[in-house]
Amino acid sequence: MDNKRYPLPPFTMETALQKVQAAEDAWNTKDPEKVSLAYTIDTEWRNRTDFINGREEVKAFLTRKWEKELDYKLKKELWGFRENRMAVRFEYEWHDHSGQWFRSYGNELWEFDENGLMQKRFASINDLTISASERKLI
Repeated sequence: MDNKRYPLPPFTMETALQKVQAAEDAWNTKDPEKVSLAYTIDTEWRNRTDFINGREEVKAFLTRKWEKELDYKLKKELWGFRENRMAVRFEYEWHDHSGQWFRSYGNELWEFDENGLMQKRFASINDLTISASERKLI
């Protein structure tokens, strides 16, 4: 059985904000193992055009992501919530191996199980090429 990840649904404004901050903090570690533990064993993701199923695929995906997206820095914001679901907007900045910087924007829809683990994550993301001087998330 998976461990519980507090706060648990149904969410209040306070606990929804806590859950979003916990996700932001975890992703900013850029540690695929740590981040993957917030998801159910059989989690379902859509990330851009990737369809990812299960915690092991999440770990592999995040490993590839952070090998490509260097100096990654993320900011998440709660957009709305109801019972065990949330809508979150985010932006993150990163650069590739050539030194080109990007700001990626998007929206995520999250669904949690009764243990507070994310069982579904659907993300739509767009990238903007920026210069280093245009960075906001330092």
